[in-house]
Amino acid sequence: SCGNQIGNAFWNTMRKEHCLNEGGKFTGDKVKESVKLEKIDVYFKESGELRFVPRATLVDLEPGTLDVIKASPMGKMFKPDNFVFGASGAGNNWAKGHYTEGAELIDEVVDVVRKEMEGCDCPQGLQITQSLGGGTGSGLGTLLLIKIRDNYPDRITCTFSVYPSTKVSDVVVEPYNATLAIHQLLENSDETFVIDNEALFYISH
Repeated sequence: SCGNQIGNAFWNTMRKEHCLNEGGKFTGDKVKESVKLEKIDVYFKESGELRFVPRATLVDLEPGTLDVIKASPMGKMFKPDNFVFGASGAGNNWAKGHYTEGAELIDEVVDVVRKEMEGCDCPQGLQITQSLGGGTGSGLGTLLLIKIRDNYPDRITCTFSVYPSTKVSDVVVEPYNATLAIHQLLENSDETFVIDNEALFYISH
């Protein structure tokens, strides 16, 4: 859920930067702010007359956070087919995210990512926002990274990974999940931005 919350904040920032309202409609002056439309297709795809959809796939092993995003004012901006979620969660267990629950969902996720990649003229890379303390971001997140590396070996993969911190921790196994995930990040990501959960907590409060 942490990765999706950060992803949602990212898309909200991108939306404002390109003068889009919460429904994805361009509200700026086409002439005065033409530069905002010039590069908008890096992160957005035009779906109608000056209406844009994020090139995003939202993934979780439980529906909670994605339901909140879907019901938020910005929820209607995302493509409904690009919400991929399981029912049971990963129980803060890396192995569940990577090998059992996550493995059942991964083909559907890869399929959505493939469709998004096919919708690009010249895809440069992919970015993942994830947390490493729980089971989904660490386990399923790194499983997705492996699949991306297999399917798009020449594209840049970039992860924004929230590392657990003792002060704002709610799960005793966070260090284990993070350690197992870091091993995968070293192998399969081109660049990883390390975000300290405690620092993030203080910034957001």
